[in-house]
Amino acid sequence: MKWIFLAFFLISNVLFSQKIYWNENVKLNWSNFKSKINNHGGTNVVAYTNCGWIYSYVKSSNPKAPIKIEINTVFNEDKSWKDVKRINDYVLLHEQKHFDVAEVYARKLRKEVAENIKTSSDFDRHFKTIYNKILKEYKDFQRQYDSETKNGILEDKQSEYNRIIAEGLENYKSYKSS
Repeated sequence: MKWIFLAFFLISNVLFSQKIYWNENVKLNWSNFKSKINNHGGTNVVAYTNCGWIYSYVKSSNPKAPIKIEINTVFNEDKSWKDVKRINDYVLLHEQKHFDVAEVYARKLRKEVAENIKTSSDFDRHFKTIYNKILKEYKDFQRQYDSETKNGILEDKQSEYNRIIAEGLENYKSYKSS
């Protein structure tokens, strides 16, 4: 007997949100930020990007059976916010990079899963640990990114992070979602 599970995690319940799946050929635009409520920052915050991962898997009750796991990066339009009086293209680029960072870490998660989880038994033993490790790295990087760029205000730091994020996407390109 096979089960399909869909787990929602990282910033909020994405089940009822409008989602954009990360795609290297599709960039965010201000119309994607649909929330009217800024409940994630103070008066300095110009925009908030709500993004993360969703995953699903198909596994068997046979512990030796192969498992199929799919991991996607999503942007949640209904939970992403902007201050319409202060937005500009530069701020949008900073917010796009938050979404790109989510994809970098989704690729890292896909890599770890591909290397360590082949069967239903492997999933039961290892997935949660792998997921929690990558999630912690992801959250730490997002915090560091905002802190060091001062939410994108420091242009030289923003440029440095643009390069780091682009390198991350390139380094893990073989783990793009298919």
